Amino acid sequence: MVGNGASGVQFVPRIQPRVEQLHVFQRTAAWVLPKLNTEISETWRTVFRRFPFVQRAWRALLWAGMELVTAAAHHRWAVRPGEWYGLRYLRRSIPDPDMRRALTPNFALGCKRVLLANGFYRALRQPNVELVPAAVQEVRARAVVGADGRERAVDTIIFGTGFHVTDLPIAERVRGRAGRSLAEEWQGSPQAYLGTTVAGFPNAFLLFGPNLGVASAFALIEAQVRYVVDAVRTMEREGTVSVEVRPDVQAAFNERVQDALEGTVWNAGGCSSYYLDANGRNSTVWPWSVLGLQRRLRRFDLDAYRVERGQRVRQPAA
Repeated sequence: MVGNGASGVQFVPRIQPRVEQLHVFQRTAAWVLPKLNTEISETWRTVFRRFPFVQRAWRALLWAGMELVTAAAHHRWAVRPGEWYGLRYLRRSIPDPDMRRALTPNFALGCKRVLLANGFYRALRQPNVELVPAAVQEVRARAVVGADGRERAVDTIIFGTGFHVTDLPIAERVRGRAGRSLAEEWQGSPQAYLGTTVAGFPNAFLLFGPNLGVASAFALIEAQVRYVVDAVRTMEREGTVSVEVRPDVQAAFNERVQDALEGTVWNAGGCSSYYLDANGRNSTVWPWSVLGLQRRLRRFDLDAYRVERGQRVRQPAA
């Protein structure tokens, strides 16, 4: 297994009991915290059904907790309680000092994606698992060679090496008014207005676009969909055939975002993460609260757009 990120901590505990030998290649130790995934008892389900305000209050409490995590990332000192908790969890889970040393992160909590897992450390302790705190140097016909120089015989390799976050494949296929693709326009640093529209690309709307990496992707996408629906309704009402965010509006928005990211653990936490694009710019993280973003996306702000009006095309009656 190559990689021990968000994918690795999920499938390693599932395949460990089923394989003869598992070699886990780890370039960088990650922060792992226990996942609060307790079953909701029938008693609490009954309470939630009979008293919906209790369920809403519990949901609001969970939401507030995630918003506090985002706020803490703006201050190095604010994440230290989480680091203490993570190191305590590591000490309790891994008794072997050498393995524990290899699994201890050397950067601030939150600089890379924080991993939530209950069975990962337990799986690493099993006798058929070897933690290799090194990168893969070479793949041969029937073996993998680590950066430690040792060859390990394998018959299956699983790559848990991440996703295309800042180098979106779709960017090569979408072209704007000037005939340039999104990839050509971005030059390695994706930018958008509210992570949803891009100057030079009329009537193009992105979901989960640049700098919209937040704790609750579902809440974010729902807010974006409402924004897009309101945009379409506004265009129909105003007789608009094209809307395109103004370059100055997009530039000002992104300047504020980058200013807010300066000094946060995402940018200055002492690691190299997928939050940073090929140019070293943070093109991934939303630096403020989800509630604030939802407010920004509540209504389509036509004044921020160049508008092309024309005759509305009516659909023929069915």
